[in-house]
Amino acid sequence: MAMTRRVHPLVSLNPYQGNWTIKVRVTSKGNMRTYKNARGEGCVFNVELTDGDGTQIQATMFNEAAKKFYDRFELGKVYYISKGTLRVANKQFKTVQNDYEMTLNENSEVEEASDEAACIPETKFKFVPIDQLGPYVNSKDLVDVIGIVQSVSPTMSIRRKSNNETVPKRDIVVADETKKTVVVSLWNELATTVGQELQDIADKSPVVAIKSLKVGDFQGISLSTLGKSIVQVNPVISESKKLRNWYDSEGKETSMASVGSGLSPSTKSGGRSMYSDRVSLAHITSNPSLGEDKPAFFSIRAYISFIKPDQSMWYRACKTCNKKMTDALGGGYWCEGCQKNDAECSLRYIMVVKVSDGSGEGWVSSFNEEAEKIIGCSADELDLLKSQMGEENSYQLKLKEATWTPHLFRVSVSQNEYNNEKRQRITVRATAPVDFAAESKFLLEEISKMRASQ
Repeated sequence: MAMTRRVHPLVSLNPYQGNWTIKVRVTSKGNMRTYKNARGEGCVFNVELTDGDGTQIQATMFNEAAKKFYDRFELGKVYYISKGTLRVANKQFKTVQNDYEMTLNENSEVEEASDEAACIPETKFKFVPIDQLGPYVNSKDLVDVIGIVQSVSPTMSIRRKSNNETVPKRDIVVADETKKTVVVSLWNELATTVGQELQDIADKSPVVAIKSLKVGDFQGISLSTLGKSIVQVNPVISESKKLRNWYDSEGKETSMASVGSGLSPSTKSGGRSMYSDRVSLAHITSNPSLGEDKPAFFSIRAYISFIKPDQSMWYRACKTCNKKMTDALGGGYWCEGCQKNDAECSLRYIMVVKVSDGSGEGWVSSFNEEAEKIIGCSADELDLLKSQMGEENSYQLKLKEATWTPHLFRVSVSQNEYNNEKRQRITVRATAPVDFAAESKFLLEEISKMRASQ
């Protein structure tokens, strides 16, 4: 039967297609999650599937389908799947490069294809060297990392502020050929399973490859696993063999340094100092092709020259995941990311401001943490000022106070498409006040360089 069935490549599927069968490997499996909303309570989990061409798609199962297929789907195994439905993927939440996402219900068919598994690729990694993690700090992009395990901490119990739930966590320190180390936090089941395995063999300095890590700013730069993360110990891949040979021949005797060392919270974005890649605003705005292939990072010194008071300066955010919330039926707010209702939400900045320097001016986007440094208060506090009606407009005054103060900015420059027209987008990645002693030293060095080149 398996030899005669017609298998469709994932790239050929669309929501308007009739019956189809796909043959795919489970390359990521999420945890079973519960949710509660206006329609009731339920459970959900998802898997990421890869076919023989390397095309990926995310499949989601709710309630009865989730209970039916959760144990059946095993990470790394190959399956024939049919009788699912497709819809256009929500770009805000999609985790794989596919225009569509799949939903399986209790009538869908899932059959293991272990006899033909060899034709489906295993988990593919796109490793980022540890010394190049800086540009990913606090971004939506996830990274894959491979390294030699230097140390493993005992399991810790961490209490979440959002729901007071206690979850296990374990930190490991890994190093690679860049002679840099980084802390990786393993959460939930990964902390107690593979984390314990790593602790048991830590004296042998195992190689660990981890897919889908979030890059944070703890201790300058840090990594954390998510529900979809995959951890492989001593994987049989060429990168692992190369790393092992390097470590055994010279790495174990090499002095290592933390990738986040020397990076303060105000200088960590892009893993670079506020005084590296310093350019004028005109350098950015007069080069419309900057950031076409990938974001370009620069440092600038500029003044906030104007903040539009009537813009939408914040959004209602989930207190658990910070994603946007919408009004829920019957009151409260609905979070699509957590799949639950909540009586409360928080406000997070999503602000556009005009900045100016000696060469010109431009508009930059600034998000919550950096916007708080610019305005001098949280979005909730500014909203309270806006709602107060008095003789003096405290809201307008607060915005005015934030202008014409010099700042150092670390920015990324990328290209966005709007109405079929490409536009340059400048985003603030880090903000710091001007340290005039350091700034003077920087300017003197620049003058010396100019004289030396003449």
